[in-house]
Amino acid sequence: MASDEIVWQVINQQFCAYKLKTTKNSTFCRNEYNVTGLCNRQSCPLANSRYATIRSNPETGQLYLYMKTIERAHLPSKLWERVKLSKDYNKALEQIDSRLIYWPKFLIHKCKQRLTRLTQVNIRIKRLAKEDERLGEKIVPKLASKVRRREATRERKAEAAAKLEKSIERELIERLRSGAYGDKPLNAEEHIWKKVLRGLERQGEAVRDKDLDKGIEEEEYEEEEELEVEYVSDLDEDEEERDLEELEDWLDSDSAEEDGSESDAEQNSSEEEGNEPEAKPLGKRKRGSHLPSKKTKKKSRVEIEYEQEMEAPIRSQITA
Repeated sequence: MASDEIVWQVINQQFCAYKLKTTKNSTFCRNEYNVTGLCNRQSCPLANSRYATIRSNPETGQLYLYMKTIERAHLPSKLWERVKLSKDYNKALEQIDSRLIYWPKFLIHKCKQRLTRLTQVNIRIKRLAKEDERLGEKIVPKLASKVRRREATRERKAEAAAKLEKSIERELIERLRSGAYGDKPLNAEEHIWKKVLRGLERQGEAVRDKDLDKGIEEEEYEEEEELEVEYVSDLDEDEEERDLEELEDWLDSDSAEEDGSESDAEQNSSEEEGNEPEAKPLGKRKRGSHLPSKKTKKKSRVEIEYEQEMEAPIRSQITA
C-alpha cells in the first residue's frame, strides 16, 4: 500500500502519460481501465493495487468485469482477472455484488454505473443497426469542423507533394513511347504525340521522313487550293439591267437628234425661199422629252468599250 502512495505522488505532481488537462480546471484520464475517466486518487488504475472496472468487447459487445488484486502484482501477464457478465441487466448487477462483496463501496458503485451506461450504448447500437437495415442505408458519423479542416489540409498537401498531373502525363508519355497504344492512339492530342516523337528522335529510336512530310504538306496545300477556288459571273444581274436601260436611253436620244436636224433643215430652206418662217407643228416633239431627266454618271473605260461593242451591230442596221 505504501508503494501506491508513491506512485500517485509521481503521477500527480510530476508526469503521467494518460493525464489530459483541460481549460475548465478538470483533468481526465485516457487509461482504458479507468472506471470513471477522471484523474484522481480513487479512480487511478495505476496508483491502486486493488481495482475493478467494466469493459466491453468492441466486436461482439459482450461486457466483462475486470478485477486487479495485490496478490497478482508480481505476475504482469495475469494481473487482471476477467469475468464474463450475463446479458440480463439484473443478473449482471448480482454478479458484480457477489464478486465485489468485500471491496470498497466506491468501486462497486462506479462499476454498476459503468455497467448501466454500456448497456444503454449497446441497446442504442442495435436499434441504429436495425434502422439502417430497414432503410437500406448507413448513417455516416459527423466529423468535427476541426477534424474536417485538418483532413482537408492533409489531403491538399499530399496532392501537392504527389504532383499527380505531371506524374500521370509522364506515365502516359512513357506508355506512348513504349508502344502500348499502337502506332497512334485515337484519343491522343496532336501536341502530345509530337512531343513523344521529338523525344524518340532525340534518343535515336525514330527517324523523321522529310519526303513524306513534304508530300503530306503538298497534299494539304492542294486540298486547300481546291476549296478556295470559286467561279463567279463577270457582271451582276443589277448591272446588266442598268446597262440595257442606258442603251435604250441612248438610242432614244439618237433618234430625237435626227428628227431635230431634219426639222432645222426644212426651216432653213423655207427662210431662204420666202424669208417667212413657218410655225412649227404643235404635234411634233422630241421622243422621251416627257420623261424625267436622269442624272448622268461617269462611266469607266470598261463600260464604254462594252457599250460600243453592243452598239456596233445596231448602228450598222440603222445605216443600212
